[in-house]
Amino acid sequence: MNMERTVERICADELVDLIKRPGVVLVDTRDRDSYEKGHISPAMHATASELEKLLFQIPKSAPIVIYCYHGNASLVHGQMFVDFGFEEVYSLNGGYEGWIHLNGGTRNGRLFAWLADHGFSGVNSTLDGDNTPLMLSSRTGNSAIVAELLVAGARIDARNSDGNQALWFACFSGSLEIMDLLIASGIDIDNMNDNGATCLMYASSSGKDAVVAKLLEAGADIGLKSFDDYTALDMASSLGCLQLLRQAEKQTLQYSESGI
Repeated sequence: MNMERTVERICADELVDLIKRPGVVLVDTRDRDSYEKGHISPAMHATASELEKLLFQIPKSAPIVIYCYHGNASLVHGQMFVDFGFEEVYSLNGGYEGWIHLNGGTRNGRLFAWLADHGFSGVNSTLDGDNTPLMLSSRTGNSAIVAELLVAGARIDARNSDGNQALWFACFSGSLEIMDLLIASGIDIDNMNDNGATCLMYASSSGKDAVVAKLLEAGADIGLKSFDDYTALDMASSLGCLQLLRQAEKQTLQYSESGI
């Protein structure tokens, strides 16, 4: 047995990168009930006796990551694999409770699985282009994850490297349900990105009639101009968008003239 080598401790961010590697084995050593209520995807569950069986079932060249409740027992379990000759053995600092804390305090296993599957280390972490989980789930039309992210504390004011917020991506996907969730959460519907474009301008130029209608219903400002001095009405690319924006412009003028 090798008594010199020890288990390598890793943090949550390192775990996210590590579990992307092929052949990595992730093991949850908490009790079965806790595992069922929520775990880090794609972890398998193993009791102490089952861990001993894994010593003979997993190739010693396979990286193995073990986590427990707080990061203490996993060090002991991991050392067993080190002593048995495994080449890469890791223990998650802070355990599952630490992972929970760093990911917004939610115990939602489905949300954690989604975050891990897409390479995010937390509800407000970012990937290339400063895109957040809320932006990605909005772009892909995943309303269930959007709702869970909002409950877990996802920032609605986050902007990516282009200056877009999550609502822009909800408009891109055309999900009215997600738009409702974001608008109800207080997101800035008139946010202008780094090109001076608003969601209303984008939706209008893309001919997304239903999205334009939803934004107007929420009070989007039709008078804003892009850096090229164009309004959403100027950018209308469909008859539906044109009619909606003209009607909104007419109502705005009527309100202005009546002093409302």
